[in-house]
Amino acid sequence: MTPGSAPAAAAAGPSSVAAARPVSFRPQALLLTVLGRHLLEREGLAVGAGTFIAVLERLGVSEQAARSTLTRMVRRGLLNRQQHGRRAYFSLTRGSRALLLEGRERIFAPAPVRQRWDGEWTLLSFSIPESRRDERHRLRARLAWNGFGLLRDGLWIAPGRSEVGRLIADLGLEKHVDVFAARALAPTDVAELVERAWDLDDLRGRYGAFTSRWRGQRAPAPPGDLATQIALITEWRHIIREDPLLPADYLPADWPALEAARLFHRLHGRYSPGAARTFASLLDAVVADDGP
Repeated sequence: MTPGSAPAAAAAGPSSVAAARPVSFRPQALLLTVLGRHLLEREGLAVGAGTFIAVLERLGVSEQAARSTLTRMVRRGLLNRQQHGRRAYFSLTRGSRALLLEGRERIFAPAPVRQRWDGEWTLLSFSIPESRRDERHRLRARLAWNGFGLLRDGLWIAPGRSEVGRLIADLGLEKHVDVFAARALAPTDVAELVERAWDLDDLRGRYGAFTSRWRGQRAPAPPGDLATQIALITEWRHIIREDPLLPADYLPADWPALEAARLFHRLHGRYSPGAARTFASLLDAVVADDGP
């Protein structure tokens, strides 16, 4: 569409959102899902603010909140902004594209369990000055997303060989982080280590709640496929980002992740065609300016 073409108005307002969005999420979390699912593969395009406002309205987010979220994401370096007359358009930055590609790989993995594992762990330690507290917080968040658990203060562990070089370089923390490949030796109790580094009870509860909320849903909840798809992916992402993809040998036999993953993929396949059509009908886009 051209800059002069306005996106279609949302078909439903906040009153219809409860069924579509069983868990309450911040507007930025929902917008990240929209970007990852509907903008990531539209490389070279900038999407109009009106498109994002129309999509988020279907999820109960007000226009003011949507605009504020777009502005914050520009300030954080997650979006580029360009102006065409009175209309604002937004495109992904290189940094946000890398993050979304990384997230897509985790979100759409067939199963959140390691069926095969060679016994290797990745150990990571860091020491970051107090003056760089924000960077320390970002590193911890990225480590959790990449499956690391806190073994003890300053020492993190993840199953398998975790390639964190790009992650550390992106944060500019190469001089503050040490990474090792390791194997557990006696008298280490690996099962106890897993329970100490990750809250399996909490993760079990998250998977169980997801399955209970979404099981039996045969049609998209109001206001339609797009909102339901975004709610589904956002909730799944919030669960999967806490899951370290542990080896099956150290998980209970009734671990609920596999059932939840099958449900997620089945529903995502059901809603995606209609969601794609709806997003295309709302899309107002131009060629993106070169940005960071």
